[in-house]
Amino acid sequence: MRQNEPPPHRGQDPWGAFGYLVAGVGLYGGLGWLGDHYFRTSFLVPVGILLGLALALYLVFKRYGHNEPRDDQ
Repeated sequence: MRQNEPPPHRGQDPWGAFGYLVAGVGLYGGLGWLGDHYFRTSFLVPVGILLGLALALYLVFKRYGHNEPRDDQ
């Protein structure tokens, strides 16, 4: 990269969105698995996976969502 070049624009990065989804499901599913192991239950893994998916989708829409400009005339 040259001195005067601006840094590359991330824009609509599909791998970034995929990373959010995998990380959310993996992290919260893993926490659910640990909770199931610790509390000796069997319902926290699916709850963790669904919660991780919901939070990851929220982050993807928040970061990569497109807002149309309003015409207030």
